[in-house]
Amino acid sequence: MRREAVAAATTEDAVLGGRLVLRQPRRGHRFGHDAILLAAATGAAAGEHAVDFGAGVGAAGLALAARVPGLAVTLVEIDPALATLAADNIRRNRLEDRVRAVALDATATARAFAAAALPPGSAARVLMNPPFNDRATRNLSPDAGRRLAHVSAAGIAPWLRSAGRLLAARGTLTVIWRADGLADLLSALARGFGAVAVQPVHPRPDAPAIRVLVRAVKASRAPLALLPALVLADADGRPTAEAEAVLRHGATLPLAAM
Repeated sequence: MRREAVAAATTEDAVLGGRLVLRQPRRGHRFGHDAILLAAATGAAAGEHAVDFGAGVGAAGLALAARVPGLAVTLVEIDPALATLAADNIRRNRLEDRVRAVALDATATARAFAAAALPPGSAARVLMNPPFNDRATRNLSPDAGRRLAHVSAAGIAPWLRSAGRLLAARGTLTVIWRADGLADLLSALARGFGAVAVQPVHPRPDAPAIRVLVRAVKASRAPLALLPALVLADADGRPTAEAEAVLRHGATLPLAAM
């Protein structure tokens, strides 16, 4: 696609108070708060390798890389057009020395992962923002990109199997998920993960949670922990200080320290 056509079909958006500038499609699936919350909930350290499943244009993985110097990150995205934008965003933010993007289905076979230089046991961290709407119960978007990003026929289990295979011993998984689907997620995590910690995310103090951030450890048998909720806005709709610290200033959430 010519440079002029790319510019017309995409927008350039700053996140984390301008620390990252990301190009994304003008229409279709666009990143939002979920990606930044996911990065803020993911603990990582220099010298480790983190893999972002369902990376889109790279918002979560790049936000994590920007926060943790020396961390290697692989962005895994099924849509080749989004994977191409993710690769461009890596260069745009000068992170190509330790971040790369691959066009790959997060539920692909071990052989396909190995061919992408992602063999079993090669990651210390996996973070994911998987499609969390069930096509049987949710209205489908007419936009193909939105459907691919938001709707899954197979559910979360195949994503967790890939994560479990890719993680090294005691590796950690971080997921952002629909709050009303928490029971399904916990059930799926019981097969292969433990030490589950959950932080609900509420849009306002008086509103039910809309998202949950969940951290789990491969093969652990430690019990579940429920953390205090993150509230995004006060009763008047103004962002809370905690939300502003995370979304604009790059602060971490408690899950990242566990």
